[in-house]
Amino acid sequence: MIVFPAIDLKGGQVVRLAEGDMDRATVYGDNPAEQAKLFAEAGAGHLHVVDLDGSFAGAARNREAVEQIVEAFPGHVQLGGGIRTREDVEGWFGAGVSRVVMGSAALKDPEFVKDMARAFEGGVVVAVDAKDGMVATEGWADVSDVPVIDLARRFEDAGVAALLFTDIGRDGLLKGVNLDATVDLARRVDIPVIASGGVKGIDDIHVLKLHAKEGIEGVITGRALYDGRLDLAAALAIAGRA
Repeated sequence: MIVFPAIDLKGGQVVRLAEGDMDRATVYGDNPAEQAKLFAEAGAGHLHVVDLDGSFAGAARNREAVEQIVEAFPGHVQLGGGIRTREDVEGWFGAGVSRVVMGSAALKDPEFVKDMARAFEGGVVVAVDAKDGMVATEGWADVSDVPVIDLARRFEDAGVAALLFTDIGRDGLLKGVNLDATVDLARRVDIPVIASGGVKGIDDIHVLKLHAKEGIEGVITGRALYDGRLDLAAALAIAGRA
């Protein structure tokens, strides 16, 4: 199981939001590339980076910071936030990003996302962001009337690398992962699922690892790392066990 340390970018700074609210941002640093190096030194081989400004604007807003992260981090960088066009996708792959995450586009233009998944095999992750079981988009500012499972199933057999499932109501609040909803989704689709939202400590890593064979590919963690509640090296050790 992969542990993805998260670097969320707002105005070039490393931040974490509470429930996706840009007005509830905690700043953890102003050097994203240095943070990426620290995660690499702890043993991380994957990063999850989000251009938060881009999520709301619908286009990249922290390109320089992302490029610096890619240059500084020796592993794989997975990027989300405002990726809505083929030019966006091609541009980020050209910049060295390993996988792109698409959420709003997946709901509004699923055929386009499927085309990208087929064109860039193993390179496209679909974000399934949930609020009370329904899909949220536009940086989580809008909640649709589409159930999470319905959106997820649209992308089976399309070559999507993974589904990134986030329970917005837990994100950044250290409430613990929504295990039931995450595992239920993994069981009901053929696409690997990445858990996100609410990781509060090592117990979340333990319990998700128990379900890895049911389709849990990985877990994203941010605030728990920055607040010192979760040791990254310990989390990687547990996730990497057979």
